[in-house]
Amino acid sequence: MKGPWHWKFCALVVLTAMALVAPAIAPGQEVAFPADRSPVATRAARNVIIIGFVGGFVSRKDTKHPEVQFAAYLRDRYPLIHADVFGNHHGDKALHELVRLLDTDHDGVLSTSEKERSTIIIYGHSWGATETVAFARQLGQMDIPVALTVQIDTIAKPGHRASPISPNVASAINFYQTAGPLHGAPEIVAFDPARTTVLGNIKMTYENRPINCDNYSWYSRTLNKPHHEIENDFRVWDEVASLIDSDLPGVASIAQAPSPSRSPFFKYLRRGFQARGTETAQLDSASKGDGN
Repeated sequence: MKGPWHWKFCALVVLTAMALVAPAIAPGQEVAFPADRSPVATRAARNVIIIGFVGGFVSRKDTKHPEVQFAAYLRDRYPLIHADVFGNHHGDKALHELVRLLDTDHDGVLSTSEKERSTIIIYGHSWGATETVAFARQLGQMDIPVALTVQIDTIAKPGHRASPISPNVASAINFYQTAGPLHGAPEIVAFDPARTTVLGNIKMTYENRPINCDNYSWYSRTLNKPHHEIENDFRVWDEVASLIDSDLPGVASIAQAPSPSRSPFFKYLRRGFQARGTETAQLDSASKGDGN
């Protein structure tokens, strides 16, 4: 007569064999996945591309300009996104790169799903802000949606006329100042307000809040300082970073990421008034224009 240990051993062998031959998930079986998905899995749902345009004849590699540093800040804060800067005369190069990044299956054709899975954000200063609007309009002609455009002291490029924000743009914001020989467009409007929300036309002033501009030439500091004060203003970049963060829910970000004003990328601007640390860099809501 066989003892109890013999039967326990036989039962274990049978159960093991059943586990090996049975399918991992039966057809039609419901499977519950953990609620907290990994950041990489979440990122797979969106293709985030952020394009910046520098002003004037500035090089895309000129790290004296905050537009360049901001792209580096974004790449550090969101390790899985694409963020790059181009000269405002190089919209064709920016478009080529954007299309390459959108074409995730590398078949040379942008499908509807590839376009809809994207989150595209465009920003620029001076002539770069003019290029921001033109670039977004060009994407609209290709049926590519844009989540956000940011214009900082928009100066019309030669041969370019002011134009409304194209209807493929979900949200747009405009920062401007009115002092000095070069001052930005005070208002942006949507071509189709039902499809595009203008978040604000925000006037920045520096009479009582001078911004250090030692990162620019004597000529720029002397003859055109307000146009570069707004470019160096922590309040602008912190607000833009906050808007971008709200457009990227679930996208992998480094833990406790600092704002631009507190990050090492903008340390070189932490001088003069902005070195005091006596005020938050977030814009007061009362300073924002009507979003119409």
